Amino acid sequence: MSLRVKTVSIFIKFGFNPFFFAVVAVAHYLAASNMRLCLLIYMVMVLAVPVLAQVQDSTHIRRPADTYEDSRAGDKALLRSIHISGNKKTRRPIILREMSIAEGDSLLKTEMPRLLELNQKRIFNLSIFIEVIVTADSVAPGVVDWHVKVREQWYIIPEVTFKLADRNFNVWWVEQKRDIRRANIGLNLKNRNFRGNLEQAAITAQVGYTQKFGLEYSRPYVDKAQKHGFGVKVFASRNEEWFYKTDSNKWQFARTPGSYITSAFEASGSYIYRPAYASRHQVELRYRRQEVDDTVLLLNPNYFLDGKKQQQLMELVYRYELNKVDNWNYSMQGLKAIIQSIVRVGWVGFDFQNQYQAEIGYFKKLHKKLYSSHIFRGRLSFPEAQPYTYVYAMGTGNEYIRGYEYYVIDGSHYGILRTNLKYELLNWTVRKIPIRYIATLPIRIYPKIFADLGYAKNRFAGNSYMNNRLLYSWGVGADLVSVYDFKLRVEYTWNHLGEKGLFLHINNSE
Repeated sequence: MSLRVKTVSIFIKFGFNPFFFAVVAVAHYLAASNMRLCLLIYMVMVLAVPVLAQVQDSTHIRRPADTYEDSRAGDKALLRSIHISGNKKTRRPIILREMSIAEGDSLLKTEMPRLLELNQKRIFNLSIFIEVIVTADSVAPGVVDWHVKVREQWYIIPEVTFKLADRNFNVWWVEQKRDIRRANIGLNLKNRNFRGNLEQAAITAQVGYTQKFGLEYSRPYVDKAQKHGFGVKVFASRNEEWFYKTDSNKWQFARTPGSYITSAFEASGSYIYRPAYASRHQVELRYRRQEVDDTVLLLNPNYFLDGKKQQQLMELVYRYELNKVDNWNYSMQGLKAIIQSIVRVGWVGFDFQNQYQAEIGYFKKLHKKLYSSHIFRGRLSFPEAQPYTYVYAMGTGNEYIRGYEYYVIDGSHYGILRTNLKYELLNWTVRKIPIRYIATLPIRIYPKIFADLGYAKNRFAGNSYMNNRLLYSWGVGADLVSVYDFKLRVEYTWNHLGEKGLFLHINNSE
């Protein structure tokens, strides 16, 4: 069967899905370049299509009773009303929008415990409450009321930040020898629930290694049906020191004391569409500009296209999120997916690039306190020949293989597979704390064993030796999870080079 026929048959069989666009792109690229990484990503995405296409995504599970008397008969109960308390700031419709049921629904009594737990998790996933309790109260035969009790977080957080400029704590501690000059000190004033509408408004001012100033505002819902929203961002930054190339899988830095070696500006606007609960679509248009000192171009003439000192481009980004997990920030059960398609078009120091990115996580409860997770991250980028600024792959942000934190692995295409086996050692909540916005302090600890696989394709790797080969690692560790989505990961890892070490990660995605 030809590739075109196969693609059409998949579309007909499984219907429209945002994954379809990514699958088509990978498939056509696979036909032109028969490489192992493309095949891996293609298989993962194609296998994910039928799974995601069959996921029911509805805001409410409607089970209307014909009459009041009908609801009293049998095993159903009429949901008369939903009472919400504790929401001093958050508007009632914001909470009701997350729930799978609505007033007037007829609910199976046998399903009631599961629905209570499901809706507690859905509301908590808003990430604006420190505690959510959902209970049911029988008010008459066959009639129930639901009670939703929430404790709100501290939404206006004047946060003084101290952050390391390096890729992770270990790089700063070992390679940069704990150089305090490589720290950023900033003031971030952010309201994460502005006016109770789930709006976010933020002002960022930062000094230190990177000087940065930014403004950010987003409103997820502007219509009565709570499906459409928008966001805007503006950021500017500058540095006296910056990395100009990758040599032997390590960043090489240049510094111009007393002047700025690079400056950057970014502005963007986005449209958000959330048709129901689980699916979220976002289209974002960004403008980016970066300038560098002559020092950078002397050290790496290919930093920008054609040896330019400046790079200007536009990005059109489509992002799709699927949220079928118990907790978006630290998932233990369910399915999670993030798909992105990025088109970059430049007119100074850049030409064209098209990227497809995927993150798919499957989380499962194996036993009472035993959990497993499998997380895939991958990207395709073409054409492969690009300025240095857009060949990054593994080693920054969340895109790293555990045990390789000291290395930067550039490439146009890459794939990472993470597997974890966790045990819930502690799930304890400290209550009645005399602080309004930390009235409860949850503490969860998960010892774990894990293994990672990764591969980065780079036609222009130079003397870097981690590219174009399979990388793997394994290890043991523990995760600490607490209030305000705080996550601390402590991991001892071995990699294929025989290297081993203790690594710390704070608030990184798994």
